[in-house]
Parts: sequence; C-alpha cells; structure tokens
Amino acid sequence: MTQISYYTEEGLKKMKDELLEMETVQRPSISKQIGEAIDKGDLSENAEYDAAKEAQGILETKIARLKEVVAYARVIDDEGIDASKAFILSTVKIKNVKNNTEMQYTLVAENEASLKDKKISIDSPIGKGLLGKSVGDIADVTTPNGVIQFEIVEITR
Repeated sequence: MTQISYYTEEGLKKMKDELLEMETVQRPSISKQIGEAIDKGDLSENAEYDAAKEAQGILETKIARLKEVVAYARVIDDEGIDASKAFILSTVKIKNVKNNTEMQYTLVAENEASLKDKKISIDSPIGKGLLGKSVGDIADVTTPNGVIQFEIVEITR
C-alpha cells in the first residue's frame, strides 16, 4: 500500500507535467519505433524491436509508479504551520558551530530536493536534524564523517 506524501504545489505540478510528457510524447515515440522495427521484418532477430519493446516496458513501469505517487500526493497547506519551528516548507538559515559557515535551505519533500536550488529533503540527515527546532537551538546532524552541530539562526516561510 502506498502512503500519502506531501508536496508543494510546484512539486506536484512538476510531477504531473512529467507524467503528461511520458504519456503524450514518450509513449507515442516508442510505439512508432516498435512499428518501424516490425516493418523491417523478422522479429526473432530484430535488435531494434527488442530494444524498443524493452524501452516500452521501462516507460510503462515509470508511468504506473508516477501515477500512483500522484494519486496519493497531497499539497501542503502551510497556513497553520507554526513558523517558530522548522517544518516542511520552512526556509532555515543555519550556522556550522565549528567553523561559523552559514547556509540557508528550504525543507521539502524528498522528490523536490535540489541542492542547486537550496532545497533539502526532510528525510536527509540535515533535514531530520532541523525538523522541530527553533531559532537558537543546536541541531546535531549525523554524517558519515561524524556528528556536525548546526545552530538555527533564522526560520522563515
């Protein structure tokens, strides 16, 4: 059974757009490739046909999985979230206690995470360490290199 997952409106729209592209662009393209391979004759020794059928199977699996994720996706309503603590959709400015380096991240669902956009998953080690913390709190984040302490400098929505 798939569990409900929470996304931003932007994240859910991105998933729906990806699903639409798979169904309306990629699926017909692969069907065309299969048709062209069939037109070439003997399917028992046709590598193009085999490759296209395999690509079709992979695409259909991706479509089915994404449809299931979208079906159980819910948009996060951040109206009632306590802004004094770090939760999903919070933008948190943190300072590494050891070297005083400051960073700012927005906490998001796992599939919306993007370091380039400074969005980290609430399931990541840093995300887990920040959840529920308030300004001034110290978050102990366990990494492969040991525990790193981050001070919560600021929380915004």
